[in-house]
Amino acid sequence: MGGTEATVVRVADALDALVVQHNRTVPAGRYLPPARDPDIGRVIVNRDSRALPVVRALYPNARVFLWLHDRMRPGSRRARWLASTGALLRDLDVRIVCVSDTQRQAVEATLRWMKAHESVAACTIYNPIDDGLRPDGTAVDERKLVFLSSPNKGLKFTLDAFDALRRRMPDLRLVVGNPGYKEGSAGRTRGVQYLGPQPQHRMHAEVRTALCTFFPNFLIPETFGLVFAESNALGTPVLTHDCGAAREVIGDDRQILPVTAAKRLYEGLLGSCPSRCRAAPARLAARLGLFDDYVERIRAWRSGQRPVTGPDPRFRLSAVARRWRQVLAG
Repeated sequence: MGGTEATVVRVADALDALVVQHNRTVPAGRYLPPARDPDIGRVIVNRDSRALPVVRALYPNARVFLWLHDRMRPGSRRARWLASTGALLRDLDVRIVCVSDTQRQAVEATLRWMKAHESVAACTIYNPIDDGLRPDGTAVDERKLVFLSSPNKGLKFTLDAFDALRRRMPDLRLVVGNPGYKEGSAGRTRGVQYLGPQPQHRMHAEVRTALCTFFPNFLIPETFGLVFAESNALGTPVLTHDCGAAREVIGDDRQILPVTAAKRLYEGLLGSCPSRCRAAPARLAARLGLFDDYVERIRAWRSGQRPVTGPDPRFRLSAVARRWRQVLAG
């Protein structure tokens, strides 16, 4: 599953909450089709405020919380979706829940843009990781990097960067995992293994043995970044960019690189090109030093400077569930 789906499952289990799915017709445990129920006291709307009219009709006596996971900024498409339901946000006294302080600041800016900041409140509840995630002494393969995310979060750029890494360190290999809801490009496979969707325990095993989670994404900023929190909890550092909530979640400058203007220009020119058309420009960019910061960091980590990481108590499922209970009781 993707990060949002995994988070919903974990939180629902921890709170012993019902999950109503709009496209479900047959109940399955806690997962139910929509049905009117005036006895429901709390409803958490996942992601999209445009569901609020339906929620009001189905659960007329419920206190409503809007759980946002996606990037939002004033004037954006998602901001316009939120603004289209501004009256309902006020009438239902909706409280917005964000997955990081980074995201919350953008949501609060959007509320000011909507002129709703005085009547609609927002708070932060981090996405959870399982309490049992921790380093277990698994041997690390310094030749192995992993990329575990939706391909639209910079996979083509990651493959370009990996080619540059492999020309300097030919023994490197990259393992790519995909939650399955976006198609990725497997056009160039030298040194790359594509796993596709896998059970979570398999992905965690891949992360544990990797030198790092290689995630040079700056195209779609993470509002939380479950891959950051889980990788670090398993004892594996992340090599990523100072983008979105990365710094807030990772909190370690050794794992974070700045996003340079050259990288933005490169991806701005080649972003729509398929992988098979990027090889020559990528080689030129490598000669000009575009990927040198990755080379330097990976070499340093292979030479004994790899950061030591572990679970962050802020993201433990038990702590996140306590925070949800506090917010729902407020």
